Amino acid sequence: MNQERGSAAVLLLAVAGLVLLLALGVADAGIAFSARLQAAAAADAVALAAAPVTFRPFGATGSPTAEARRLATANGVLLTRCSCPIDRSWRARVVHVVVERHVDLLGIGGITVRASSRAEFVPAALLGGDI
Repeated sequence: MNQERGSAAVLLLAVAGLVLLLALGVADAGIAFSARLQAAAAADAVALAAAPVTFRPFGATGSPTAEARRLATANGVLLTRCSCPIDRSWRARVVHVVVERHVDLLGIGGITVRASSRAEFVPAALLGGDI
């Protein structure tokens, strides 16, 4: 009977370690999911900010990319791509942006999450009416 003494403590320690690993995994998954949602929201905001700047008669100054970068920085993400050409016409146009956010996880170090978004701007809608 003395040979089994302490085996329950070893088993309990192993179970506690497994529970800790599972908790770290769940926490990391939650952190990564939250970062992905924040990056997606930031990408939407960046695209919406850049779209009207593509239309010069609107009174926009600067470049759409500079506006996108400014808003990306304000939202804690890095703008990695902005397809936001300036168009002086009254046609509808679409801008595409890609942002990245680095997040530190508890168990495996850091990861980078990426999100993209697009926004359409219809200059003719500034005139009012049903367009």
